[in-house]
Amino acid sequence: MAGRLLQAIVQSRYSNPETLHLSQVPTPVPGDNEVLIRVHAAAASVADVHLLTGKPYLLRFMGYGLLRPKSPIIELSVAGKVEAVGPKVSEWQVGDEVFGELTGGAFAEYVCAPSSKLARKPAKLSFEDVAAIPDSSIAARQGLRDVGGIRSGQHVLINGASGGVGTYAVQIAKALGARVTAVCSQRNAARSRFLGVDVVIDYNTQDFTKIGCPYDLMLDLVGNRNLAECGSVLQRGSVYVGSAGQVAGDWFGPLRWMASVMVTLLRSSQKMAVMMATPSQQDLCTVAKMLEAGR
Repeated sequence: MAGRLLQAIVQSRYSNPETLHLSQVPTPVPGDNEVLIRVHAAAASVADVHLLTGKPYLLRFMGYGLLRPKSPIIELSVAGKVEAVGPKVSEWQVGDEVFGELTGGAFAEYVCAPSSKLARKPAKLSFEDVAAIPDSSIAARQGLRDVGGIRSGQHVLINGASGGVGTYAVQIAKALGARVTAVCSQRNAARSRFLGVDVVIDYNTQDFTKIGCPYDLMLDLVGNRNLAECGSVLQRGSVYVGSAGQVAGDWFGPLRWMASVMVTLLRSSQKMAVMMATPSQQDLCTVAKMLEAGR
């Protein structure tokens, strides 16, 4: 297969989706610890928007290309079949159905991926289903467990519970034995309850910072409220975990927001932390097992 041209959706400059176009590129060759995947499905996320637009600009100084994309093929989440394996790969074989989160390149017929970043596709799920798992589910699991230290019996508030990360967070929190309050619109209330939410707060008619219920853990996936206001709904010793939300900015992205969290932490009685999810084979496998079990 080496030397064969494949179809890929590429970008020649940082811009908007209209600049993406179909092109022919060489088929990649897997390295020692990589596998070549025949792509069956790829799921777009906010991270892909950052790669497409080159914003925040800080990304360009982190190896993604200063004036134009270093890699012309974006897309992080992938699902497909192993087509070839590198000489040092022992855990995967040709024909295995896998999924995972890459550093880019999945908008193509074939893509190379580190063998340690992949998980086996659950037999009950389609390629389209599992392609949508990695980005959101890992962020939810790591935010609740690794950063938030969630425990059974805790009361958890999830701001942005009906989004991609939020829907996973609701289900993972419930599976871990927590009581969950979801902040979302009335339009998504029924869906949130179906996923297991105990209490729904409609942000159009209710202000969760004024309800007065003390929570043990808050997962903030929106970032649309003042950190002091968020801290007011947490009891002493509770944990606030947040993502960059709506205050990213074109230049420094989440860094400004992270700084505000650290400043607030200095004068807060609660623990405040930033959620920075990283690809994890173990987390992918755990979520896959939960999906297979209907949890």
